[in-house]
Amino acid sequence: MLLGDRVAIVSGVGPGLGRHVALALAREGAHVVLAARTAARLEEVAAEVQSAGRRALCIPTDIASREQCERLAAAAQQGFGRIDVLVHNAFRGGPEPPAAEADLEDWRKTFEINVFGSMLLTQAVVPHMREAGGGSIVFVNSMSMRVIQPGFGGYAASKGALMVVAQTLAKELGPYRIRVNSVVPGYIWAPPSATSSSWRAVGESPRARSTTRSRPPQRSATSRAPPRSPMPSCFSLLTCRGQSPGRPWT
Repeated sequence: MLLGDRVAIVSGVGPGLGRHVALALAREGAHVVLAARTAARLEEVAAEVQSAGRRALCIPTDIASREQCERLAAAAQQGFGRIDVLVHNAFRGGPEPPAAEADLEDWRKTFEINVFGSMLLTQAVVPHMREAGGGSIVFVNSMSMRVIQPGFGGYAASKGALMVVAQTLAKELGPYRIRVNSVVPGYIWAPPSATSSSWRAVGESPRARSTTRSRPPQRSATSRAPPRSPMPSCFSLLTCRGQSPGRPWT
């Protein structure tokens, strides 16, 4: 196992990617601290983590709140005595009006979660990693920042900013043996929700849908963390299928 008895925090745990990341970490031997605003979803995933023989801790958290982020980090440290991995999966997004007509308050709310919320949680966790002598932080980014589509300006802009955040943190935290990396996926198929349904209605081609769904799912890249390195690193892993930077869906 790559992560035997290490401790990982996963934000934005729900029925989709957050769940799969948590279970991938558990399969590789990690104990998992689950964070999201909806407590019921956390309990469901926690039961699956425990079925895999790992311990799970559920902490309902709104990452836009500094107090709640600090409470999450403290609970993880108190419950397990260490924090080795932080996976930023929480996000806000959805179809928007054209950028020239958008209500910038909506953009601001998106940045509050995708950028500032991620930073608040990072700032809460980093002191524990420094004290332990290292760790790994993974940001779940989006192909939307590289393949621009109408109607997603605020979301794409926030994810572009998040990539710069990851690159900056990698250089600043490398000397403390804390690695910072990004995963940049394309569309991810998950159980239906109001958000995912509206996104499909706006931005997805039928051909892209059939092509992507015909391929088997892959294990999360976060489950294969390389050994700790004292050198700064910010590896951007592209996991997009059917779409590549600079090209439309085919």
